[in-house]
Amino acid sequence: MMTAKILLASPVKQKERILAEFLESVENLDTQDCQLEFAFIDDGNSHDLLTRFAGRNKATRLFRPGKDCMDLSFSKAKEDPPFPAAERGSTLPAPKRDSTPPAAEPDSAPHATERDRTGDRPSPPEDDRYLCDEETHHWRRDLIRKVAHYKDFLIDLAVREAYDHLFLVDSDLYLHPQTLRHLVSLGKNIVSEVFWTRWQPDMPPLPQVWVSDEYTLYKSTPGEGVLSQEEITRRTGRFISLLSRPGTYKVGGLGACTLISREALSRGVSFRQIYNLSFLGEDRHFCVRAAALGLELYADTHFPPFHFYRESDGPDLLQYKERLIKHGESEPAEEIGKEKDTKGQPAEKKPCGELPSKAPGSAAPERPRLTLAMLVRNEADRYLSQVLRQASQYINSAVILDDASEDCSAEICRRELADLPLTLVSNPEPGFQNEINLRKQLWNLACETSPEWILILDADEIFEEKAAASLRGLLTDPEAFFFAFRLYDMWAEGFYREDTYWNAHHTYRPFLVRYQAGLSYQWRETPQHCGRFPLTVLEFPGKRSDLRVKHLGWQRPSDRLRKYERYKKLDPLAAHGVAGQYESILDPKPHLLPWHG
Repeated sequence: MMTAKILLASPVKQKERILAEFLESVENLDTQDCQLEFAFIDDGNSHDLLTRFAGRNKATRLFRPGKDCMDLSFSKAKEDPPFPAAERGSTLPAPKRDSTPPAAEPDSAPHATERDRTGDRPSPPEDDRYLCDEETHHWRRDLIRKVAHYKDFLIDLAVREAYDHLFLVDSDLYLHPQTLRHLVSLGKNIVSEVFWTRWQPDMPPLPQVWVSDEYTLYKSTPGEGVLSQEEITRRTGRFISLLSRPGTYKVGGLGACTLISREALSRGVSFRQIYNLSFLGEDRHFCVRAAALGLELYADTHFPPFHFYRESDGPDLLQYKERLIKHGESEPAEEIGKEKDTKGQPAEKKPCGELPSKAPGSAAPERPRLTLAMLVRNEADRYLSQVLRQASQYINSAVILDDASEDCSAEICRRELADLPLTLVSNPEPGFQNEINLRKQLWNLACETSPEWILILDADEIFEEKAAASLRGLLTDPEAFFFAFRLYDMWAEGFYREDTYWNAHHTYRPFLVRYQAGLSYQWRETPQHCGRFPLTVLEFPGKRSDLRVKHLGWQRPSDRLRKYERYKKLDPLAAHGVAGQYESILDPKPHLLPWHG
């Protein structure tokens, strides 16, 4: 494998305690297969942490803003001056503002994600000071332009010296040891590692990546019109939930912990303000320009850093570091964030949709995660889209087993679940003649995703409309290990069947189960009608729900004929079913009752 030449760089104006943690994490990075060098802009720090870091790490260059130029040489050994004469003659002019360089300020723009959403708070003084307190970080446009100038200088440096990657990192992050190596392995032109921050003390933790515009956390399409607050909350929850699971996702905006490839650098990416764009924050201008240049932006969630946003976050950082040791520095930081808040009490729920279950360093409570598991075969022209579209309103992820479909069922699954983590497995040969094997395979696939709750629906089963708003509330019940529902066999639009053989709606059956790792799950070992869940789940206490499930698969005459022929072929002696029920499928005058929604 070729060694990647990488420049880790950052403008730095940072408190000593916070910067010390950042530099410690930088020195702990796994640099296998990487030639890692450093470039820091020392923007008037009152301590010597950067100088000492350069003494320990020879491939480090320190730059200081000045009226005319900035040093560009590698730091020498300790006996040499910390800022030797420039070796390449390149300069970084100070931003023009009268005759005095602006006061020093920190390195990043991601913090700006919240700075324009606090209009009810007093503005900082009209000067160049950067104010950082226990409430939030205060930014001004002049400071943002200055940081953009610094970052563009670092981009120019990376381009001139032909680095394979530029890794721009904020100096208030504590990086996971595997972050850099993992980002490089993804092969993306622009990718950020996601971290979580309470931009205000009373806000839930939110990511430093977004979907669109300035900091929109939900998808919308042109022509949709004005979305209701309920719909915005739902879509925001889906995006936050997506980022709470390990994966790499396409986003519309990012920053603060960003790896930029040589290809992206060569195309002209820049933090320079776009003159006809009013967004505040240099990262936004970087992202818009990158997209216009044909570059895609990605967010990765495997190795989240800790954001040391306030000095009072120190105890949470200590817990983060302890969990790194506990879980191993080479393992993804999936357990980070599974703690109570700093006062030892569950944090208050916030009305902003799903809170991130993997938010590092956050004090937010986890909301139970719901995984949909579904078996499909040749469902493209039936109810699959309708079923998945509704399910996507309340699930966090999905596991689909495609039993060798001969149509576009798999493509429909990908389309309808595009915003959710999806595990889709397609069997090369159909196995419907032995249902038990398929049910076991689907169950095992779902278990491999480390689920909390598993909902198993068939591709023609759908909850009544009100379920989308209330189903997730069931998951918070600490006493229930499964929930049972009534299934109505819909024989026509708006009508269900009820007679001697068709009365499934009189019985409550488990559809939703709390997963318990380590159990030995036992099944009803029959080729057909084996049940969707292992029998083991019924050994634990469960509860009934008044929510109803519609079975749409009997509505069309063609579907009824197909199922009749299937049962007669696979179970000709009715060894696993009831012969009278099989024959009643084609009853020309069944007893139907109206469905009342």
